[in-house]
Amino acid sequence: VQWAVGLWQSTEVLCNALPQDITCLAADRMLIFASYDNILHAFARNKEVVHTYGGHKARIHLLQPFGDHVISVDVDNILIVWNIQSEEEYLQVDFDKATFAVSAVLHPSTYLNKILLGSEQGSLQLWNIRSNKLLYSFPGWHLAVTTLEQAPAVDVVAVGLVSGHIIVHNIKFDETLMKFQQDWGPITAISFRTDGHPVMAAGSPVGHIALWDLEEKKLMCQMQDAHSTAIAGMSFVPGEPLLITNGADNAIRVWIFDGPGGTGRILRSRMGHSAPPTKIRYHGQNGEQILSAGQDGTLQSFSTVHEKFNKSLGRGSINKKKSKKKGLKLDTMVLPPITVFASEVAHQSDWDNIVACHQGYITCTTWNYQKTSMGAHKLRPEEFSKHKPIDIYATAVDMTSCGNFAVIGLSTGQVDVYNMQSGIHRGLYGKERAHEGAIRGVAVDGLNQLVITAGSEGLIKFWKFKTKDLVYSTELSSSPSGILLHRDSGILGIAFDDFSINALDIETRKIVRTFSGHHGRINDMTFSPDGRWLITSSMDCTIKTWDLPSGCLIDCFLVDSAAVSLTMSPTGDFLASTHVDDLGIYLWSNRSLYSLVSLRPLPADYEPSVVTCPSTCPMQDVDVAGDEETCDEMIEYVSPEQLGEQLVTLSSLPESRWKNLLSLDIIKKKNKPREPPKVPKSAPFFIPTVPGLIPRYIAPEEGNDTQSKVVNLGVLAQKSDFYTQLEEALSTNEYTAPLRLLKSLGPSNIEIELRGLAPEGGGSMEVMLSFLRMIEMMLHKKYNFELAQAYLALFLKLHLKVLSSEPNLLEEVSRLSMQLEETWIHLRTLFSQSLCVLTYVKSALL
Repeated sequence: VQWAVGLWQSTEVLCNALPQDITCLAADRMLIFASYDNILHAFARNKEVVHTYGGHKARIHLLQPFGDHVISVDVDNILIVWNIQSEEEYLQVDFDKATFAVSAVLHPSTYLNKILLGSEQGSLQLWNIRSNKLLYSFPGWHLAVTTLEQAPAVDVVAVGLVSGHIIVHNIKFDETLMKFQQDWGPITAISFRTDGHPVMAAGSPVGHIALWDLEEKKLMCQMQDAHSTAIAGMSFVPGEPLLITNGADNAIRVWIFDGPGGTGRILRSRMGHSAPPTKIRYHGQNGEQILSAGQDGTLQSFSTVHEKFNKSLGRGSINKKKSKKKGLKLDTMVLPPITVFASEVAHQSDWDNIVACHQGYITCTTWNYQKTSMGAHKLRPEEFSKHKPIDIYATAVDMTSCGNFAVIGLSTGQVDVYNMQSGIHRGLYGKERAHEGAIRGVAVDGLNQLVITAGSEGLIKFWKFKTKDLVYSTELSSSPSGILLHRDSGILGIAFDDFSINALDIETRKIVRTFSGHHGRINDMTFSPDGRWLITSSMDCTIKTWDLPSGCLIDCFLVDSAAVSLTMSPTGDFLASTHVDDLGIYLWSNRSLYSLVSLRPLPADYEPSVVTCPSTCPMQDVDVAGDEETCDEMIEYVSPEQLGEQLVTLSSLPESRWKNLLSLDIIKKKNKPREPPKVPKSAPFFIPTVPGLIPRYIAPEEGNDTQSKVVNLGVLAQKSDFYTQLEEALSTNEYTAPLRLLKSLGPSNIEIELRGLAPEGGGSMEVMLSFLRMIEMMLHKKYNFELAQAYLALFLKLHLKVLSSEPNLLEEVSRLSMQLEETWIHLRTLFSQSLCVLTYVKSALL
């Protein structure tokens, strides 16, 4: 069994994803060019690789589309011009690194076949690509050129320098038109507005953007902290007051300039974590939102439906007002990253519904999902309200299903309860502390009756939620590293420091399952919505699925980077995972929902295969499809007609084929069409009279046009296939063929066939006897049980008078009656036993 035949399959697989990180990107009106290492690819329709260019021996760091050609420059200072369609080299130029190390490339507007190159030495060169000639050398400003940008005016180019200077230069006359300087370091990107406003935007390594007025030749305004990291690229939309920026903080933003002062505001944005996520959990019961906490200190919500529903709840802060005044770079009030959090949808429109613990910090914060912001309360014990301890911090948290209370565990073994609406401390468990060691996990059951706590000393304790009394305590085989409660089933998953996993039933308070097989620290666990599966991830880079009813491992696969956190959708369709040193959240689809999947236990010596996270290579896609076909053939199971001779087996026919056989006459009456109105007979012109002394009219004759349409089938009937097979079965005593034929007929045809068995319908007493023996065979073998009842009931309804007058048939019917009674007594006994056991189980648990 390979992963391809397992439970989880990566979603949104890109059939032509590049095998390494993309280092350079450019686009023209038809294609998108992307490079990794020394290979350049051209994508069509954003997903299909149509061209590949291989010829560089070093990493490509500059790209420039150029009509029917594309120019690439590598770090060894080799420039290659490629023909896009033929994928051939048109031109190759080698530059000496000591005198001219290429750092920027630009095609000046209206300059046919010419490119402008900037260097780390500060000089510029204008080249004719077609003739391979150097047309002009600009001496430059003796500072490295970081970027080149075409101005809206012809012959004018903006040059960004490493010193923070921006030179607006006329390359036709080689003269500087204006000069600006920024104090934030090298210029990373430049763009010009083209909607009638003479404005130039320049990016910096610290995330600020400066807007320069080209008419007044002065700084117009600053957009500070546009990104939390360096501005990687920016571009004004042609003819629109819109600026698109992106940075290394994993964000792309669209700014609109429609307000006074010339500054921009965010119109739209798409952003993720700028540092790897540490904890993810599904929010709500619809399976559409995933809450994610990252090492960048932010809490974000990601939609599995569409990116436009994503939202950021912001970064944790000790004092939000002071943080806003100080700004992003100088903020000393920022809280450490979130390590664990809990959320509930109940009362989320009334008060804060998320509570989070921070790394090495005793105070827990509340968050409001509706307002997408940090909440109003800071939850910490009263004795630490005035001073912050150094070695005491919150380690575990959980919320009640009603959304009213939060239970927080500390590294000292103390467990506190807080009200989410007011933030008031509502008590603690135990006299001073609940455990001797640090709290490794807390959980509250679905009815707010029990609180379960796990301590590093190896104890699991059960507490009354309301009275805070200790109910039960059990010692574990090892120190737990975390716990997770499935509230609907009452199963508590416990992960241990020795890499094993236990499942504990909170009703009986006993260990019901023990799993082992991981070879590294268990990072996270999640239950399937029905509580049948427990999915675990470990530092050994495996993700394993354990089947709780059978106690077996049913799926296991390896990933390149260990999964830090796991969460399964409440609807059961997706498993989400985050990985070490990875910014993304990966979705794995549950293949058991839409295809045949083997859930047999994996062997003890099973070697899992390595699975690439979503965005896989083409060859792996082909392998997955091939293995899937093999799997379906391997695990296909054909059910026999009858599992056992002692079992009463029903047929697989739909109810419409047998349930209404006794009501066919009623159905026909209901479905009978109404007779159309009869045209009245035309009256004669002269009404005839009876001759005599007293004149009298002749009474109209009663029309007797209708003739009986009932045909005597006994005279004209032909023997049907069913009739013939019943006659043959009298001698062979084999009734499989007539039964198979009867099962293939519809209700009306079945009635016609049974009516034709009687002598007045063209049948005979022998054939009626054969039909009764067929029913006896069905009852004896105990299969097609409901069909036997339905066919026999219709037969008795149609031929009761004939049966009562024939001794042979009457004797056969009496034997059938005894056999039916015996079978029903057996079934009734089994039903009574099952109901008794169910009633006992329900009353015993209550």
